[in-house]
Amino acid sequence: MTLTKSRSRSRASEASGGRWRSVAVLVLVVLGALIPLFGPSPALHGTGEAEAPGTGGIALLRTVLFAALAVPLGELFAVRLARTLPGAPPALPRSWSTVADSVGFVAALGLASVVATGNLVPSSPADIDVGGLYETRDGKLALLEVNGFLAAALCSASRRPVTQALPLAAVVVAEALRAHPTTEYSPLVGSGLTLVHLTCASLWAGGLPHVLRTLRLWGHVEAGAALLGRYARVALVLLAAITATGVCSSLRRMPPGTILEQLTDTAYGRVLLAKLVLMAGVSALALWARVRLSRAADPLTARSPARAEVCVLALVVAVSGLLTALPVPIRW
Repeated sequence: MTLTKSRSRSRASEASGGRWRSVAVLVLVVLGALIPLFGPSPALHGTGEAEAPGTGGIALLRTVLFAALAVPLGELFAVRLARTLPGAPPALPRSWSTVADSVGFVAALGLASVVATGNLVPSSPADIDVGGLYETRDGKLALLEVNGFLAAALCSASRRPVTQALPLAAVVVAEALRAHPTTEYSPLVGSGLTLVHLTCASLWAGGLPHVLRTLRLWGHVEAGAALLGRYARVALVLLAAITATGVCSSLRRMPPGTILEQLTDTAYGRVLLAKLVLMAGVSALALWARVRLSRAADPLTARSPARAEVCVLALVVAVSGLLTALPVPIRW
């Protein structure tokens, strides 16, 4: 009886300390994201770069689009992990995919309206040239994203929600092509890097919340720790792919000899630096969770740093949305 109480107190103390450490890490990494979170104006201040009309709104729409893409893709990934786990309970949390796909549809529709007015924020519906979307590359890609999210929402609400993977894949391809116009040097190489980067980031950022929701539903069972451990192993591979593609993409846009200068003197570089700080925080939290999984008396205490990781990943998504709306310092 005394031994049981001692273990309970130890676990409670460890969980309490874990929560405080998670908060401390979260506060530190948020400090690195203050500039981009206030919008494009602080990032552009003193750089000599002009802010394009509607940059803040476009950054917000991109953030929503990225989040709406991550939720269903991550959910499909997490459900796959759970269902292939031996001895796992059959119960799974309610799907958020239909709502996320619908929100993504609205965000993609808003971005398409911007493209339809010549990359300007429309002041009235009369400014939107819907027919013009079919005449340009950016317009066709914007329509593909709109239709992709619409199809994904319908598939998610059907009896076979797994079929939404195909239209979501089309959205990822469209976004990768959009990010690298044909005027860029080796645009297909850049699109390939973005394709891998966005796919891995969506699986990581969207998969973890669903895994944590599954653990809450299952309660304290061995399968919960096994699921979190399986996700952590795959997340290491995803992190390696995200890091490699991110570094390569940055080097393509900022040659090695100019990186240090551009990280402080350009809006793109400043926001990229903030994203790097946040990614370092995410990596530290992921490592902390993995250590707890392998060494703690109760592996499920790894949920504490994992929850903080979700919060920081949300900030990474927001910074990524802002990054796509800022002028890119391409120098060849």
